[in-house]
Amino acid sequence: MIFNTQNIRDKIIIRADASVQIGTGHVMRCIALAQTWQQRGGDVTFLSHCESEALRQRIIDEGFDFIPVEKFHPDHSDLNQTLNVMKRHALCALRSAPCWLVVDGYHFTQDYHKTIRENGHKLLVIDDLAHLEHYHADIVLNQNIHAPKLNYSCDKDTVQLLGCDYTMLRKEFLKYRNWNRQIPEKAKKILVMMGGSDPDNVTLRVIKILNNLDVSDLEVKVVVGPSNPHKEILKNVTLYAPCHMLCVENARNMPELMVWSDMAVTAAGSTCWELAFMGVPSITVVTFGNQQDVAKGLEMAKIFKTVGWCKAMNNDVLATELLTLMEDKKLREEKIRLGQQLIDGKGTKKIIFALSEQRGLKY
Repeated sequence: MIFNTQNIRDKIIIRADASVQIGTGHVMRCIALAQTWQQRGGDVTFLSHCESEALRQRIIDEGFDFIPVEKFHPDHSDLNQTLNVMKRHALCALRSAPCWLVVDGYHFTQDYHKTIRENGHKLLVIDDLAHLEHYHADIVLNQNIHAPKLNYSCDKDTVQLLGCDYTMLRKEFLKYRNWNRQIPEKAKKILVMMGGSDPDNVTLRVIKILNNLDVSDLEVKVVVGPSNPHKEILKNVTLYAPCHMLCVENARNMPELMVWSDMAVTAAGSTCWELAFMGVPSITVVTFGNQQDVAKGLEMAKIFKTVGWCKAMNNDVLATELLTLMEDKKLREEKIRLGQQLIDGKGTKKIIFALSEQRGLKY
């Protein structure tokens, strides 16, 4: 695909939120899509209820406009604000083609989607669950490994983009597309990532399990997300760990951290696709209900191992899985190969192609 810079003023508006309860994954994957749209010469506005100042600043630093949402859906002011923003853009646009609205979040209902379409706007709905009775959208996107097995009820003209062919990776990852990982005989550099919020503090449980492993020269980097309410506790615990352990807060160098690591323990969210692309063999923990199918799908594909739901996680089982993956080089090599086969890094370009194709634009 070749980008056409002729459509310099084309715009997308992204409606996604981030909080301790929601997490940051919806916004982070939308940043990946926004980067690709921006690369082709388009403009991006984030319309968001984002509780993390660091994440808001990141959106602005990327060169995107940011409009705060004070009260999010189902508060009626959310839909009114979104429609007003879309209407203002339509009045100011140089082209007659309608602007795209990208909606990512489980709290947006089918009535919300339907109203957007009824007002003449193009709508891309990013989803993981197929939980709504019906999807009113021009495009429904589900980037997950289990997505092709889901049965979406959609409008007759809805295009469905389902599966890992459409995985959204940010540009900082894509520069490692042809990077070859050196695989040690024994993995001793472990990355711990439990998402942007981790309200149940699963990170602390994982740290304690790692501290009890009888492994010499173990190095651990613990990533603490921008919405994590347990930051101070985690920083204190890592300071006094028996192994070399570092707490990394609001990381802006995730690809480099993955390059450093030999393996990871991670929440089974969107980070899994980044880890697979970067060739980091991992053990997943389900920290939110929407992650169960992702964890199960990756385990069935023999890419990642899962220890299941965090509240029912057995510490001894996780310790055993850690030691097994650390000590088995061939196992890690196979998981790396399968993960990189699954995620090719071209997902956002395929999505942008679908958006442009529906608007009758050249791409």
